[in-house]
Amino acid sequence: MAVNIDNRLNRLRTRRSGTDRTHQVALDAAAEVFAKSRIDEAWQKRAKDQPYTRYCLGAMQAVDPDYTRISIETAERVGRQLLGGLQAVGIPVEFRIQGSVPLDVHIRGVSDVDLLTLETGFYTYDTRGAMSLGGQYHLPSQRTSLSVLVNLRTQSERILKDKYPAATVDTSGGKAIAMSGGSLARPVDVVPSHWHDTSAYQASNHERDRVVTILDRKIPDTVDNLPFLHISRINERDRSVFGGLKKSIRLCKNVKNDANEEGRRIVFPSFDIAATMYHADPAGFQAGIANELAVLAETQRFLDELYHDEAKAKSLMVPDGSRRIFDSDEKYQGLRTLSYEMDELAKEVAKEHSPLLRVSPQATVLDARKVLRETYVPQL
Repeated sequence: MAVNIDNRLNRLRTRRSGTDRTHQVALDAAAEVFAKSRIDEAWQKRAKDQPYTRYCLGAMQAVDPDYTRISIETAERVGRQLLGGLQAVGIPVEFRIQGSVPLDVHIRGVSDVDLLTLETGFYTYDTRGAMSLGGQYHLPSQRTSLSVLVNLRTQSERILKDKYPAATVDTSGGKAIAMSGGSLARPVDVVPSHWHDTSAYQASNHERDRVVTILDRKIPDTVDNLPFLHISRINERDRSVFGGLKKSIRLCKNVKNDANEEGRRIVFPSFDIAATMYHADPAGFQAGIANELAVLAETQRFLDELYHDEAKAKSLMVPDGSRRIFDSDEKYQGLRTLSYEMDELAKEVAKEHSPLLRVSPQATVLDARKVLRETYVPQL
């Protein structure tokens, strides 16, 4: 399907600047977003006569760090309000931020940020762990995870509605209380939770090995996650490939978003996109330190490999090892659609750098990939 690259560039710009979501933030924050959106980012000034290349370069870049800082500060502000209110009713808590914002793979200037609200007066632990066997834990509580988290959720909803009367406090979600507008500079998703100390955590004492147990009120039941192990492993791999992994993740998320906007539905959650690209060839991403388009080449190559090798795709595990990435056929079909989108983008970008590809009807995506790996796009 033909792509209107000018439309994609416009959507990319509005996503990154946050002007597409100003209705979700405070008026002063919206004014700041609009003012900042008038200043071109560096990627917008590169490859002036090569719009597909410019789109690719922009889609790989991190969001302006000021926007990321504001997201985190807004979540911390909400945490402070919750802390006082929960302590007043005898619920001790601490907070952590999880998801794409602390990992720096979010693609929006106005991005939701996940605030884990962890009750510290209750936790669970693996009885086979070293600390448990050494008698370092208290006797098990008579309370249950479900009862603790239901109460934490109920009290959190009450406090947030009281503290943020002008904001939208959406309590319909199963796992998070979604807040936006009012005095908030960014949307915040409050996630009631508690710690579970795994055997690995009891041995290492590293928070990345600690499970976060959250509530899914719609079931109702609890769900265990390892958000900090995911973040840690993505960060480690990204450092080893000079930033290429996160560029690939952002590129995939932007292309997915644009395909959805254009009517080609891709069901492929952001967490699973990151988990998938974690398994790509590190050498392919490392080449991006000199030739940035090599990141596009490796992203296209790996998605194409998984498109044609369903068994391999469905064998891949998320970085924290807790489950297979493609645990539903819908996700795998989402990968296949994204792979097609990346094929088309790779070919169009390569044509902008190869007169031969522009005129050759026999040119393949393999030819495009070779051009991308060898092309250097000057910095400003």
